[in-house]
Amino acid sequence: MIEQIKEFAKQGWELGECHGMPHWERVERNGLLLATEEVNTTVVRLFAYLHDKWRIDNWEDLEHGKRAAENILKLRGTLLARLKDEEFEQLRKACELHTVCHRTGDITIDTCFDADRLDLPRVGILPRPSKMATERGAYYAANMHRYRKDFKEIETSI
Repeated sequence: MIEQIKEFAKQGWELGECHGMPHWERVERNGLLLATEEVNTTVVRLFAYLHDKWRIDNWEDLEHGKRAAENILKLRGTLLARLKDEEFEQLRKACELHTVCHRTGDITIDTCFDADRLDLPRVGILPRPSKMATERGAYYAANMHRYRKDFKEIETSI
């Protein structure tokens, strides 16, 4: 399913790399690094490739999360048909809320948020531990300089 979603995400993508495939791959890598046993990694991986898919620009598109959630509904019977209802709802909420919500209390959704936030250095923003949704996210935000190796190892394994 992930490979199909990757191919779908690339279709029609015109905004370049800032919010495109390199970013999506790093979000996937970050999510796998942050995931604990309680985290649904399928949802995290799907989020990585869908959360920015429907952006209309790279900077001021404040509605892109909401737009992603609406468009994901259209994929329920096709590309996302194998998801359980709970997984689908987690994915939808993670996409919808990732730019407007600090933390939800759902460890899978919050891991999605932090996976995206840990890639903020690509746009010149250092993630702040106080802005992370999970303990692991806060830890890695505070110690990113120490864990470049962890990020690289995860990247080569996906």
